Amino acid sequence: MRYRPLGTTGFNVSAIGMGTWNIGNQWGEIDETTALATVRSAVDHGINLFDTAESYGIPAGLSEERLGKALQGIRDRVHIVSKIGRWGRRSGQLVPMTTVDMVRLCVHACLYRLRTDYIDVMLCHDGKIEDPSVYLEGFEVLKAQGLIRAYGISTDKLSVLKRFNAYGTCRVVEVDYSLLNRKPEAEFLPYCQEHGIAVLARGPLHKGLLSGKYTSDTVFTDTVRSEWYLDDSRRDKLAANFAKVERLKTLLPPGEAMISAALRFVTSHAVQPVAIAGAKSPEQVAMNASAGNGELSAAERQTLIQTMAAPQPAAVS
Repeated sequence: MRYRPLGTTGFNVSAIGMGTWNIGNQWGEIDETTALATVRSAVDHGINLFDTAESYGIPAGLSEERLGKALQGIRDRVHIVSKIGRWGRRSGQLVPMTTVDMVRLCVHACLYRLRTDYIDVMLCHDGKIEDPSVYLEGFEVLKAQGLIRAYGISTDKLSVLKRFNAYGTCRVVEVDYSLLNRKPEAEFLPYCQEHGIAVLARGPLHKGLLSGKYTSDTVFTDTVRSEWYLDDSRRDKLAANFAKVERLKTLLPPGEAMISAALRFVTSHAVQPVAIAGAKSPEQVAMNASAGNGELSAAERQTLIQTMAAPQPAAVS
């Protein structure tokens, strides 16, 4: 496993992290024994950064609870990233984050579920927030108390990131970035590089599509990917992504080779992101971790991009 500095946090982290959204039943049922074994397998394979959130899991908070159980006795060997700001969203009773006390309350609840007395990186989970001042003030208080070590935001919008970094205190950002979503390359990632903001890339396998094991005939029924069928626009986008993956299969076989290429595409960007890949079994997380042993050259990255590009229409004579 390759390791890299996480921006200016002072943490040395694995190029591949583990996302724990998947071990909380939202991606299909997973028993606790398997969930805990998956986390421990990640550690055994060199992964030392785990991403979670207060809202992950059915019931909410289950992902944090399971992660906390799995890390008992080895907490000092890993770095935990968690997020607040979406508690109750799925039930329609979103907790209002309108005061510093609410920020403090939610972070204390995370600490309880994670069975730890500090969190390495705490992120604001409101990716469209207009005024982040409550989070900024609350996180500063918690940092001074030693309950969090660094903080940032999870967002895909550069304007939101700039507002959150108004005082230069945002140390980490989590953004959707993959071979199927290269939008951050234009302005978002260059801004992070310029301002020394560490990047956590969520969705590096685009919710499993870049494993290559699914086809256009696949029907996703889990609570996360079932949203791809909510309207024509989403269904059309899914079809387009499947077409890109089919083109990728002409270069790489589905499975480990494709997963490794997709993850390395992310981690080899100049800003040195950490790819946060989810897993539901020890075998899956071991496969993800193996991608952390190398990176792609600029030429290899370009080959992947060109392979997935839409075929050019035939010239009209």
